[in-house]
Amino acid sequence: MTVALVFRATDSDVLSEVLSTLRLRGRVFCVSQFSAPWSVALSRDGLAHFHVVERGTAWLRRPGERTPVQLRAGDLVLLPRGSDHVLSDATATPPVRLAELLAQGSSRPGVLQHGGGGSRTDLICGAFEFESGVDGPIASLLPPLIHVPAATARAWLKPTLDLLAREARRGGQGSTVLIARLTEIVFVQAARTWVAEQAAGRGGWLGALRDGRIAAALALVHRAPERAWQVATLARGVGMSRSPFAARFRALVGVPPIEYLGRWRMHLAMVLLRDQEAPVARVAERVGYESEAAFSKAFKRYVGLPPSRFRRHDSSHSTHDRPTVP
Repeated sequence: MTVALVFRATDSDVLSEVLSTLRLRGRVFCVSQFSAPWSVALSRDGLAHFHVVERGTAWLRRPGERTPVQLRAGDLVLLPRGSDHVLSDATATPPVRLAELLAQGSSRPGVLQHGGGGSRTDLICGAFEFESGVDGPIASLLPPLIHVPAATARAWLKPTLDLLAREARRGGQGSTVLIARLTEIVFVQAARTWVAEQAAGRGGWLGALRDGRIAAALALVHRAPERAWQVATLARGVGMSRSPFAARFRALVGVPPIEYLGRWRMHLAMVLLRDQEAPVARVAERVGYESEAAFSKAFKRYVGLPPSRFRRHDSSHSTHDRPTVP
């Protein structure tokens, strides 16, 4: 007789697991003071971005999106995939590229000033870097836009942003490290706040964490990526039938269960290859491959490089909080 072991979503903090292995690093790139008319275009640069409106209002537009997002004082918006976007006082204002504005410098250290002298909007604009990049196996499943309105974010966001803005403007010993840590806090708090606010069935991969059974399935995969998971065994593990589970998983997460398993294995393999001196064969075993050859083929398909070349390519990459290969 087969006994199915059913895990609750609380048995594993999937969001923490993912964020810790994404190796998020944050940095503020400018405190902005804009006056109407103003418009700034930011190009896709391999970084995730965030913007907080301290004062005034702004519009955010993204290519391919017909409806712009209006941002009001206290609002926070994150773009985890680092897509092109435009911030402006009005949707019709022609944009100037951020790189051009930064090249011109500013009359005040640490503050970017731009505009025509009309009504003022102040923003804190920052960037996040994921170690595996915004196109990594797991980072690419994050939603393209996370908007946290002021009413939702006010309790936890304002104290963090007050300190962040002060450090960005004044600088000083240890300021770079403190800014990095504060922006990481902003990302994590925004992600879990946004998840909590999503309606059932909404929010993509992050929103899927609100569904107890799908979150439990993700926990099973994260807890034991080396297991030979099949859709049926995952379904049994969370107390569902195979077909409803597969449909629900894909609808919420955005990819089928076995594809997610493959993405998580490749993501974890990238982390381990960067941080470990263990043979490639040991890493392959840790992430569920019976042979080094099969692992190398799958890894090259996902990453574009075989594991040994990937490790050499990243040998100078700084590391911290190293995981272990048991």
